[in-house]
Amino acid sequence: MWRHIASNALTFLIVIGFLLAGVILWGQREYTAQGPLEQAVCLQVERGSSIKRVSTALEEQGAITNARVFRIGVDYADKADQLKAGSFLIAPGTPMTGIADIITRGGPSTCGTEVVYRIGVNSSSVVVRDLDPVTARYEEKISFDPADGDLPADYTQVREQADTRFRVALAEGVTSWQVVDALSRLDVLTGEVAEVPPEGMLAPDSYEVRPGDDRNALLARMRAAQEAFLAEAWTNRVDGLPLDSPEEALILASIIEKETGVADERRQVASVFVNRLNRGMRLQTDPTVIYGVTRGQGVLGRGLRQSELRGETPWNTYVIQGLPPTPIANPGRASILAALDPDDTPYVFFVADGTGGHAFAVTLEEHNRNVAVWRRIEAERAQQGTTTEPAD
Repeated sequence: MWRHIASNALTFLIVIGFLLAGVILWGQREYTAQGPLEQAVCLQVERGSSIKRVSTALEEQGAITNARVFRIGVDYADKADQLKAGSFLIAPGTPMTGIADIITRGGPSTCGTEVVYRIGVNSSSVVVRDLDPVTARYEEKISFDPADGDLPADYTQVREQADTRFRVALAEGVTSWQVVDALSRLDVLTGEVAEVPPEGMLAPDSYEVRPGDDRNALLARMRAAQEAFLAEAWTNRVDGLPLDSPEEALILASIIEKETGVADERRQVASVFVNRLNRGMRLQTDPTVIYGVTRGQGVLGRGLRQSELRGETPWNTYVIQGLPPTPIANPGRASILAALDPDDTPYVFFVADGTGGHAFAVTLEEHNRNVAVWRRIEAERAQQGTTTEPAD
């Protein structure tokens, strides 16, 4: 009898062992298999959250098939105590192993709310936007001018959330004074800027920042990025340019940046100025005159006066020969590349054509015809009450 009982018990244990092994194998497959998500989701992990709480949220969002298996897998991998707070984009089909890595690796949030401080030529703004995980596109929630006064309550609430990301976006063509002025109003940054960086030496780009970051450190990042790109572009410049240094290339690039917003025109505009420099002609470009009036401290906001076009400043290229002594703005990469690799054209004149671009000419006679066309467009717009572009 006892032998029969022992035999049955042994059989039972073997069966239990096989069942347990099967469960383990099933759990391992579940943990490493492609996940059930068909559309991306944004997982928010709040500060102080537990793996149990996160696994439940993942199961509710359809990102995993079994919360218990997820918790066991994370615990077995010794990652249970490495959970990081933030908002994380979970892509379709991501396995549990991948999700565990995402939420324990750390680093900046990859979805959720982002605050972008945009520093533009004519104005600055603060934009609060959310990433739609399905379309992978940002949806703007609020936008305001930080110089207007009281901050919107929606912004201050978002600003205090632990998983909010912050970014400073610097537009091409802004001046260094404009950058410092705008940064001084950003409430998430700290530190006083004692000196405006040299004109042209701040790289237009998008920079991720964290609350409490120092303004001077951010400016140093911008300057290092511009210096690095300028050095590389100078090394790869074409032969025969009338430029003696990277600094002169930066000056020319800043003029190109202010002269055209049409990407396809930059190298043509560069060719005009290179041709003028090679022929000993004055550059005669309005943006340099404007810089001589404003010193880069804001926007002129009106047309140039004849007295200003004749006025002697170091930047008035209607009066001086060659390049002005400094850049007149911070040029982007495309304008720097255009200055160092211009189109090969015979053009020495250009004027606005009414479409946002320019009409180019080889002879003064041809240029005068283009100017006449532009003046007619100006007159028609004035009659219709339409704001005109500045003439070149």
